[in-house]
Amino acid sequence: MMLEPPVAKRIPVATVRHGHEVVDEYAWLRDRDDPDTVPYLEAENAFTTEWFAPLADLQETLFQEIKGRILETDLSVPARRGPWWYVTRTEEGRQYSIFCRRPERDTDDGEQVLVDGNVLAEGHDYFELGALDVSPSHRLLAYSTDVTGAEVFTMRIRDLDSGEDLPDVIEGVHYGTAWSADDGYLFYTRPDDAWRSYQIWRHEVGKPADTDVLVYQEDDTHFDVGVDNTRSGRFVIISSDSRTTSEVRLLDATDPVAPARIVEPREQGHEYTVDHQGDRLLIVTNLDALDFRLVEAPIDASGRSSWKEVLPHRPGVRLFGVDAFADHVVAFEWADALPTLRVIRSDGSQFVIDQPETAFGLSAGTNLEYETTTYRFNYQSLITPPSVFEVDLATSDRTLLKQQPVLGGFDASDYETVRMWATASDDTLVPISLVARKGLPRDGSNPTVLYGYGSYEVIVAPWFSWPRISLLDRGVVFALAHVRGGGELGRRWYLDGKLLNKRNTFTDFVACAEHLVAEGWTSPDRLAIRGGSAGGLLVGAVVNMRPDLFASVVAEVPFVDVVTTMLDETLPLTVTEWEEWGNPADAEYEAYMASYAPYENVAAADLPAMYVTAGFNDPRVSYHEPAKWVARLRATGTGEQPLVLKTEMGAGHGGKSGRYDSWREEAEVLSFILTTLDVT
Repeated sequence: MMLEPPVAKRIPVATVRHGHEVVDEYAWLRDRDDPDTVPYLEAENAFTTEWFAPLADLQETLFQEIKGRILETDLSVPARRGPWWYVTRTEEGRQYSIFCRRPERDTDDGEQVLVDGNVLAEGHDYFELGALDVSPSHRLLAYSTDVTGAEVFTMRIRDLDSGEDLPDVIEGVHYGTAWSADDGYLFYTRPDDAWRSYQIWRHEVGKPADTDVLVYQEDDTHFDVGVDNTRSGRFVIISSDSRTTSEVRLLDATDPVAPARIVEPREQGHEYTVDHQGDRLLIVTNLDALDFRLVEAPIDASGRSSWKEVLPHRPGVRLFGVDAFADHVVAFEWADALPTLRVIRSDGSQFVIDQPETAFGLSAGTNLEYETTTYRFNYQSLITPPSVFEVDLATSDRTLLKQQPVLGGFDASDYETVRMWATASDDTLVPISLVARKGLPRDGSNPTVLYGYGSYEVIVAPWFSWPRISLLDRGVVFALAHVRGGGELGRRWYLDGKLLNKRNTFTDFVACAEHLVAEGWTSPDRLAIRGGSAGGLLVGAVVNMRPDLFASVVAEVPFVDVVTTMLDETLPLTVTEWEEWGNPADAEYEAYMASYAPYENVAAADLPAMYVTAGFNDPRVSYHEPAKWVARLRATGTGEQPLVLKTEMGAGHGGKSGRYDSWREEAEVLSFILTTLDVT
């Protein structure tokens, strides 16, 4: 007999917000120590396990399909840094990557294992490698590990000559590291109680961690700090960034105990990044440039009067950053929902690295050397597996170094990709990237998955997915909605999907779904939607707006209790997020956010089938947000479709960490989609 869905206790808690009362009957779930919290989550997990039990054979089939397409024992393209070639390899049956180096590129002789994730993960249900930073002399390795999913790490330093860890152990570390030029000092970050990187510390190698020196502390709670080396090795960069404002400090890596100097004092609304090349600094800035421009300044420059334009502002062409090398600069741009890599040579000449498809993703490859005549980049699309190319910077000729294999007879020519544009409610055109097997009818009968994100100016470029092939080969269409709030069409595209424009993200997504229906790709009873984190907010909001438009929903670690979270400054990220969502202490923002927050807008409507996930140790979206949402959906929603919640009790925002475990998780998600869309 099937378990009945859990029923969460209801304890109304009333809050007055700007003169009106809001009642939250599931606020108790926030308290981990409430004696009913963990049992409730475990009851939901038990219900989910039982609901999925009849799908065990399908899940195993999907898992085997995914595993069968992936070359389990594999090696990355070796990347040179000084006298070593650095590689990452995986081995069949092992969950985590192994990081190695070799003195020669084309031989296995002398391979040295730097870090074996499988060894470090032994005895832990969860494992994440944070830092992996080799010192300038190649003698030392700084690496950090997290075994809870909370994204707070323990840092260690390994002597690469002996392979042994030094006594140095630094607890409570966050993301980002940098070395001094002589290997003597390691810089790292620490988080505060709200999970904000707010301090930069300097550790002297060989000394106890309690003797470490605080280099910089960011007291403005809107800002996070970061630390890194320039590729040239000349500087340690200390960055302090809010969602709208930047400040960068430079520290001479050859004089690590000297004070850092500010490149340009912070000014509200001014965002900039800094890199080093030769006798100049390269600064990507939005000063007088909505979509950013590139300027140069002398290394010892003080003030903007010395700035000289290198790449001017071009409206609609978003300059996201540059990579600096001894004799060239590579600029990363996005325009018309497509990425571009622009190479600027030392003589001022430029060329764009052309790409062969109409929708694709680009990223920097592993380029460890400052002095180089080649540049590596990564390319993929909805039908092209991840590929590493190398460009000769003198001739602009490119060479394919490696394309990730897809086993099992995959042939890209069996599929088609389509770029189309939906018309939003305000007549804005919204791009959609789509992939399907060739020859599918356009009669509305195709099961379809529509994916979206649309926040933080994050671009979800068309990406290749080994698991997705299991959907495509069963006749499922996959579409990616490039909604406002992302960065695909310039900074304006982002600004029009944040703060008091946030609802555009949701109406854009609805328009994309309606466009797929109108064009005959699918119909509402054959359409699933999927999103995670802020993308979970997206799918939660559109389910409230249009429950009739979707048959199935996957909401992974969804950010659904927006107003309550943004009112609680003790929660991780809240204050830093005000510039993205708004501060509901302001009545205008509170009313606007409350108008779309999924948790506050649950109504008595026939819901689509819904699969919701959470991570008990998640520092980004607290587990209680999806848990409260599901409890309210159970109590308020109508209809007969399944509603299941799965909370990973020993993991964080990204779910399980091992690759085989993640493939099984994906097989479970795909089995839910296929079953609820009635795909056999």
